[in-house]
Amino acid sequence: MAIVAVAGRKGGVGKSTIAGNLAGEFLRMRKSVILIDADPQHSLVEWAAQGDGLLSKCVEKFQGKPTALAAGVRAAEKHVDLVIIDTPPGLPDIAYQAALVADLVLLPCGPSRLDILALKEALATALAARAERRSKRPRIRLVPSKVNLTTRLGRTLTSALEEMGKKVLPPICQRVIVAEAVDFGLTIPEFAPGSPAHEEFRALAKAIHKLL
Repeated sequence: MAIVAVAGRKGGVGKSTIAGNLAGEFLRMRKSVILIDADPQHSLVEWAAQGDGLLSKCVEKFQGKPTALAAGVRAAEKHVDLVIIDTPPGLPDIAYQAALVADLVLLPCGPSRLDILALKEALATALAARAERRSKRPRIRLVPSKVNLTTRLGRTLTSALEEMGKKVLPPICQRVIVAEAVDFGLTIPEFAPGSPAHEEFRALAKAIHKLL
């Protein structure tokens, strides 16, 4: 059993997209998954409601106080192989509580300078949770997100993140097909199996599986 939190201080960096598609890929790998939507916007719940795909079978809405998150996660953890927590931007208390129970914290980052500045704040939150736990957990990994390889910023994002001193996982590119999948309530592994987008999420899931 393992717990993965997806966190970030800035919106629009692909946290929910990564959380949802990772859940889909791990389910495809025959892992049992609960996906906790702890973002007050509940984008994952809305995504799942667009269809009858994998997300509709694993997503759960969290609406309690941040301090209640840990108990909910621990209860969910007893029944599945993997719990994935999608945390909101701009609400560090929830991200902090998620990091307190997580085995791994993923910090997606887009290519802009503002994204990288916000990433530093999210990293500080995860490190503070690790300090409180007096543990090497959670592990912290950075994820290049919404990458456009035709631009200089996109091509250099991975190297820019590596300079922050944390290991960097395989990137997720910006692709229209990922947004199209959401319209049908599906994850990329369901909507476009074998596509370049699916291969990216598959590579990310494999890297995470090795860490857990």
